Amino acid sequence: MWGLLHRRRDLLVAGESERSIDRSVRDGIRVHVRRGWYVDRAAFDELYAEDAHLLHVMAVAHEVHGHAVVSHESAGVLHGLDLYRLRPARVHLTTAPGARVSSGPDAFRHCTPLDAHDVVQVNGIRCTSLGRTVFDVARTMTPEAALVMADRAERLWCDRTGRSPDEWRTAMAARVAAAGAARGIRRARWVAGFADGRAESTLESVSRFRLHQLGFRSVRLQVPIAGPRGAGWYRVDFGLDDADAWGECDGVGKYLDPGLRSPRSAEDAVLAEKRREDWIRGTTGRRLVRWESRHVTSPATFAAHLRAFNIHPPR
Repeated sequence: MWGLLHRRRDLLVAGESERSIDRSVRDGIRVHVRRGWYVDRAAFDELYAEDAHLLHVMAVAHEVHGHAVVSHESAGVLHGLDLYRLRPARVHLTTAPGARVSSGPDAFRHCTPLDAHDVVQVNGIRCTSLGRTVFDVARTMTPEAALVMADRAERLWCDRTGRSPDEWRTAMAARVAAAGAARGIRRARWVAGFADGRAESTLESVSRFRLHQLGFRSVRLQVPIAGPRGAGWYRVDFGLDDADAWGECDGVGKYLDPGLRSPRSAEDAVLAEKRREDWIRGTTGRRLVRWESRHVTSPATFAAHLRAFNIHPPR
């Protein structure tokens, strides 16, 4: 990612003038990341929200001195967590009370003491640890955005350490309990208790939250179903036991992105999915409903989509 960033002083050394640099921003050739830092527009337009914010984090971190560390959702993107419906305008930093680091137009300072084990380095940038980052975003972000980060953090931690989800959850519960009556602690307690690393995507995390909002309580994740002889096992994203139904959340990339369906064609991928779905319906006797990101933008939108398939939350 460093290769995408251009520092003003380096551009000047390379022979560009102050006027030509400013003109490149006005003409849309470059994007102004922060004072003195730029990225080519063509490259910037290809970035996901997480990578765009990561560039901003890197530019700010390069000029931060002292004991300030990157934190909150800014630390989240450093750790590889996902942003949900958010493009942060400022980089979050945490410093000890009394430190001489002030908030500004593109940096927000949080004043709170951090234990030594809550500070790590990721790609050479000092930031809050994965557990501390989840604790912070759980107190400050919307529940669905925090849950997206918490679910992925659990999954990443287990994959990287080889340890069990129970260990992660126990540590998070202890962290929340030790915080006492800190601001946002009730939300943090709920997020930590509800998070589940078996959610394999942002869409699955948000879907699970919407199902909870609608009143579904018997929801299983990644449910295994025996396939035809020789086919092994199928997995269904959601077992909606309250409604005696299955739920699958799909992104269009599943069928259109060659990297995700390879080496099959789009037609073969659709046909294989239809056969799988027919088998699941036929052998379990349950309905199967699918949804996309556009269906879970709000509880009302999701409820309307489920009603169209005669699926309702328990009364």
